[in-house]
Amino acid sequence: MPGRVAELDKGRRNGRSDNGSATIATVERAADVLLHFVASAKPTLGVTEIAEALGLSKAAVHRVLASLRSRDLIELDEDTRRYSLGLAAMKLGLTYLDRIDVRRIAHPFLMELCERTNETATLSIRAGSRRIYVDQITPPREVIMSISLGTPYPLHAGASSRAFLAYLTDRELAEYLQKVPLESLTPGTITDAQALRSDLAQVRSQGFARSTAERKSGAASVAAPVFGHEGTPVAVISVCGPLERFSAEFDTCRDTLLEISRRLSEKCGWIG
Repeated sequence: MPGRVAELDKGRRNGRSDNGSATIATVERAADVLLHFVASAKPTLGVTEIAEALGLSKAAVHRVLASLRSRDLIELDEDTRRYSLGLAAMKLGLTYLDRIDVRRIAHPFLMELCERTNETATLSIRAGSRRIYVDQITPPREVIMSISLGTPYPLHAGASSRAFLAYLTDRELAEYLQKVPLESLTPGTITDAQALRSDLAQVRSQGFARSTAERKSGAASVAAPVFGHEGTPVAVISVCGPLERFSAEFDTCRDTLLEISRRLSEKCGWIG
């Protein structure tokens, strides 16, 4: 009898283990599906597209999508039978952004920067070998530059990116250049390692980075780091606008940006 009890107990333990493994696999598939929507350039996706991209069966994708729909993380267009990210997914993203403390602190500074330059003011944070826009303020004028929050960009492309890259240690920069291909986003992107190193030395010396159609054709910007108490960038703020107009405004935008970035750095604990 004791042996039988031990057998049953072992079976229950195995059952829990198998069930736990299945649960983990289900969660991982759901996460993969959500992240595929984030990475896709298409606003909507079909079951077949998702299944082929992730190497899953269509039945498995259907089950995952049904579960995500029940939590409003995914929405279904009944007419086209295509899926898109739902309201709950947006709330997750906004909650994440709201909990980034530097975003809260920087917001009034961005408003001032936009008002004084009459151009779009942005805030970026670094995420490993990439950086992401997390806030922007746009001016009340007919033609403006607008950016997409949450989109990752490499650290070598664009003024805001290079304002981060310039303050990496020599070891971190060497590692970046070794691991990350210097891909071109536009014809103006710096893709030569030596040219990039020279540019970064200049950025660090002058305290700002300038971009002319480097990340996006027809756009220009100037960016400066926001330093924390350790003297390293915790964020980057920038001013950007249409290329032709911005060229004439550059000096004013740069000077205003540097003044505001210094004050914001002090607010974040930097003692220069």
